[in-house]
Formats: sequence, C-alpha cells, structure tokens
Amino acid sequence: MREARRIVVKVGSSSLTTASGGLDADRVDALVDVLAKVRSGGEREIVLVSSGAIAAGLAPLGLRRRPKDLARQQAAASVGQGLLVARYTASFARYGVRVGQVLLTSDDMSRRAHHRNASRTLDKLLAMGAFPIVNENDTVATDEIRFGDNDRLAALVAHLVHADLLVLLSDVDGVYDGDPGKPGTSRIAEVRGPGDLSGVEIGSSGKAGVGTGGMVTKVEAARIAAAAGIPVVLTSAVHAADALTGQDTGTWFHPTGKRSADRLLWLQHASTPQGALTLDDGAVRAVVERRKSLLPAGIAAVEGEFSAGDPVELRDGAGHAVARGLVNFDAKEIPRLIGRSTRELAQELGPAYEREVVHRDDLVLLHP
Repeated sequence: MREARRIVVKVGSSSLTTASGGLDADRVDALVDVLAKVRSGGEREIVLVSSGAIAAGLAPLGLRRRPKDLARQQAAASVGQGLLVARYTASFARYGVRVGQVLLTSDDMSRRAHHRNASRTLDKLLAMGAFPIVNENDTVATDEIRFGDNDRLAALVAHLVHADLLVLLSDVDGVYDGDPGKPGTSRIAEVRGPGDLSGVEIGSSGKAGVGTGGMVTKVEAARIAAAAGIPVVLTSAVHAADALTGQDTGTWFHPTGKRSADRLLWLQHASTPQGALTLDDGAVRAVVERRKSLLPAGIAAVEGEFSAGDPVELRDGAGHAVARGLVNFDAKEIPRLIGRSTRELAQELGPAYEREVVHRDDLVLLHP
C-alpha cells in the first residue's frame, strides 16, 4: 500500500450522509483531509469514486427515505449531484486543490469510444493536478441505480486508470466471518483467493439505509480488481488514513490474476448481453477448453434482438452461460447460419460470411 503511486478510492453514501438524507459536511471534510494529505507530496495520484448523489438529494426534496421508484431516484440524484460536487469543491479548496467531476455509466465503460475518452479525461485531469471525482450518472442511469454499481464502477475505474491500489471505504471496517454486530465474530485480515471466503455469509445491505450496495457488491468489486492484478483494501471510512499509509486495517485482497485487455474486462463485468446463442456440446468444448472462436456450425439456437458488435451470452445445452462475446452478425442473420460451415456459407452468401460468429479475441469465459 505504501508503494502504490496511483490509487482509486471509493466511498459509499453511508459514509458521507446522514441516515435521513443530506450531506454531512464534517464527514466530507474528514475524508478530504486524508486524501489531500496523501497527495500533498506530489508522488501519489488519487481518483475518488464517490456515491452520495441520491442520498444528498433526499432532504432538500423533502423525502424522508430513499424512494423505490426510478423517477424520484433520478430527481434526487439531479439535485444531490450538484450539492455533492459543490461540497467536495469547497472542501478541497481549503488545500488549494481544484476538483474535476466525471460522470459515468456502465454504458460509458462498455462502449470502446466512450471508454477511451474516459481514460484520456482522467489521465489529463491527473496530469494537470486536478482531483478527479467520479460518480455514476444516476440522473439518466437505470440499472446502476437499482443495483448500486458504484463498487463495480470503482473496480473498472481502477483498471481504466492503471491503478496500483483500490481502496473501498464503507461503514464496516472489513469483511467478517459472521455478523460483525454479534460477539464471537472476527475480521478476515487477508483474502488470497475465493476459497478464503467460502462459507462466509456476506451481508447484502448497508447499515445506514441510504445506499444500495452493502458488503456483497464490495466483495465482488474487490474480486474484479484482484482478478485484474490490482490489490484491494476494504475498510471503513474512519480508517481511510490507515488504509492509505499501509497500516493494518480492514481486509486485504491479494491480486489473483494479471491485467487483461480493457475491452475484455468491460465485456465480462460492465456489458449487458443483448441476446444469447446456444452452443452444441462440441462448440462448448472448443470455446471453453480449447479457447477457440465460435463458428456458425457450433450454434444450435439464437434468441434476442441484437446487432453486429453487441455483447451476447454463449450458453450450453442446459442454458448455463459459459462465455460472453461480441457477435459479428445481426440476430436476424444468425438463423440461416446455424449448423453450417463457413466454406459453405461463403460459397452461397459471399466472402463476408466466411468468418467467426464470435472471434476468440472478443470473448471471455464466465466462471461459475
């Protein structure tokens, strides 16, 4: 942790707001104090992924609790996002630091052109000495609001900016082997792989009731980042300084894999399949075991409406998703290709059809 030069820090709504909604200025200032001090030497760069827009908009709109309907969530986000970035701007101004706001959705992470633009913007903000604050664009987003994706977004941003460390801040100081509010449970200090958490029941919601993620999405985000070669510390916001200075705090997730191509990471974790292709047994073995491309001859069925370039699920005969990939044909073209060889298709339909339905370079395996 002490050697990490570029760090992504994610903070949840419950660490920034009151239970009734509205920003807690003291909590925001306390976090900013830590972040500004860490980057003050000029040797470390920090990107902050901050939740809190919806929660910050509750009290100003007279809402007593987080609404369940999407329209009022988006209205709260519209009001709260301005308040959130204004609070950060004022707090960082105490240190002479300028803030840059970056609003993203999963769609921005999954479309290649948007992905490149986001990467360039964040790199340039850091190079110019500004402090990037990333949030999901909750005013227009849908799935992101419903599933509390800021944890996953933080893992993807860490990969996007080539971070050396991801710090996930919550209202709980790590992963516990049981309910942390009950006696006899203990903090899990290190996670070296998925097996270290087998049998551990992880809570699905936060204590404060203003966020949506809870520990489940944080652990999943840690796994995503660790699989991409990025170490992760998961702890509480009050221990942020300890996490950023290498002290013993929270749960440390060791890297479990190596950095992959950007498009493969977003394909696996940020894309939304637009349809599905069912494969025969031979094609499943070719794709999963031999890491081959998917050819028309191996397709048994197609469902959904999609266009060439869209992400689709690849399923086995039992309906289990085994992979995800970018398809090279429109859904309406697939039925005439099913079960046929590329040579036969090229002779009948032309050379454009002598190609893979999903190329192996645009395909990722999905693990159970």
